[in-house]
Amino acid sequence: MTRTSSVLSALTLLAAAPAFAQADTSALPFAKQLAGPPSEIASMRAPLPTDATIHSRSALLPVKFTGEAGGERTWQASLPVEKDALRFLVFAPAQADWQVDLVGASGRSVAAESLASRVIATDFALGEARVPAVRYDLDNLQGDTWSLKLRSGAAAADGYLLVEGDEATELASYQTHTRQIVGERLGLTALLTASAGDDVRVGAKAGRIAQAMLRVTAPDGSVTTHAMFDDGRHDDGLAGDGLFAGDFPATLAGNYTAQVEVRGTNARGKAFVRTAEHLLPVVEASLAIGAQQATAVTATEANRLSIRVPVTARKQGQHYRAIGEVWGTGADGKPKAVAWLGGMVVPRDGQLALGFDERWIALSGAKAPFELRELRIEDPDHFVTVASAKRLALAMPNLRSKANPAGIVVDETMTMGPRPARGSVTEGVGQRLLLVHGYCSNAVWPASQFSTASTFLDANQNRSHDQFAQRIRTFGSTWNSFGTVAHSQGGAASLHLYAFYWSGLDNATGSRLIQSVGTPYKGTNLSGILATLGSWFGVACGSNSNLTYSGASSWLAGVPNSARAKVNYYTTSFTLTNWYTNDYCQFATDLVLSDPEDGTTEQVNGQLPGAVNRGHVTGQCHTANMRDPAQYLNASRNATMNSNAAR
Repeated sequence: MTRTSSVLSALTLLAAAPAFAQADTSALPFAKQLAGPPSEIASMRAPLPTDATIHSRSALLPVKFTGEAGGERTWQASLPVEKDALRFLVFAPAQADWQVDLVGASGRSVAAESLASRVIATDFALGEARVPAVRYDLDNLQGDTWSLKLRSGAAAADGYLLVEGDEATELASYQTHTRQIVGERLGLTALLTASAGDDVRVGAKAGRIAQAMLRVTAPDGSVTTHAMFDDGRHDDGLAGDGLFAGDFPATLAGNYTAQVEVRGTNARGKAFVRTAEHLLPVVEASLAIGAQQATAVTATEANRLSIRVPVTARKQGQHYRAIGEVWGTGADGKPKAVAWLGGMVVPRDGQLALGFDERWIALSGAKAPFELRELRIEDPDHFVTVASAKRLALAMPNLRSKANPAGIVVDETMTMGPRPARGSVTEGVGQRLLLVHGYCSNAVWPASQFSTASTFLDANQNRSHDQFAQRIRTFGSTWNSFGTVAHSQGGAASLHLYAFYWSGLDNATGSRLIQSVGTPYKGTNLSGILATLGSWFGVACGSNSNLTYSGASSWLAGVPNSARAKVNYYTTSFTLTNWYTNDYCQFATDLVLSDPEDGTTEQVNGQLPGAVNRGHVTGQCHTANMRDPAQYLNASRNATMNSNAAR
């Protein structure tokens, strides 16, 4: 669902209230040394927390059974009925025998199946990561007061319930912390947004949150609850403004699932319950910046510098993603932006080295003194900042480049660094088109519809974008050059490979280097919900923070525009039968995704700014076993991608 600028503006206001030298790259000889013009600096900075806001119209509630006389175990909770229809999913352990009843205001219990217009056995799935569920659709419910009662035998295991609410009232939740490091406190917010036509209301004007809390599952499986406040003293804006906030300590490294739960009344006086599920990777503080000055030294290649930052690293050989900005002094004596720079780096001998081309300085016309600004060093799998510096003095040697700014043409070496010498990075022979699958998936592309193509297969695995990209690179090293046609996460992994590492992608010729279908470049809400479900049921592939809204936002903040421009992408959604009413690709995920969507990726979050959007079509879903045909089986589009693919 597209958010209006007024909602984003209000969220931001509420939140605001309270590059290697040759000698340094032996551990990653194929890493690019990235840089770009001052006009791109803003897009390369760390994203705002509100950029990854979760908008939820549903509630995922834990089912905790209690014992009763006779050995039967029960669980009961109120179900706010915000409009006549009600849809919910019951997630029960395998072989569980649950009786699902509805209890009206009179106290009379009725089997939910007898009141439902539809009862559907389905899966809540992302790729092959699936949790079985039963969906109940109830139409024309009379009255606002209903409870759901679950009954089972003495050995009943707990589970979850997912309830859809009125889409006119949504919970908006985002992170307030900036350091997902062991020993820090992680903060989250909650407020309401409500829309009626063009009227958008935010915070207290959208309704009233009566109760807000955090339910946190730590990496060791322990569960704790924490209160959220609207008192003006917990990073929650002004007291009584409708913005709630709370936090919790991160004492272990690993994935935390933090669920925001709110209850109250909407703008029409109807009771509601909403949750938002955040998947928060926490890493060790494995590196620290050791001094307030960086030093640039002359590298062996023409026009190249190695900018050395003193660091203390706890782990040897670990690589990081580093991004920063070079600033100098203009003729007027004021600070002048020179360029941004970055790339994958490995600290060595107490230093972290970023490669940089002197011609950026000549092009800017900047003089000494110089500074390295907004430096952040990130874990490469989760893009969590482990160390940062707002400003470091930058000592600069005598520059060798005498180029006239008017004669400088920004080239590959300026933006990606010098190519590795042939033979230092394994290269095969010939050309190929690689057919790449996505997260927790098998081979999906019909190979017979593509020519000079090979199928990349890393079946049913959970990889970060960085891990995924390096596996594509290794597979592709059989050939001298290759392009990719990718599905789902495979598109993001292909872009990551091109952005940060030298590979056969850099040798390919043809009009479309990277093509993708159904890639959630901005993340998917399914990732956080599956992580929460997985903490109880277990999900075979595990949780993936890169596919969340916040993880995708952090990743994209380091992907250059020049790399994005190499991507051609497509999005799809379900067949339109009655506008978006009761239209879906997947019975289960339809309750939490905003239309239009393909069962996994919402159209709005399948966009990649700076890339080439090849269009959106209906009647195609994300994968097999959904209502409409799988998007990767479209023969006409596959023929187009095949004929235009770079190899």
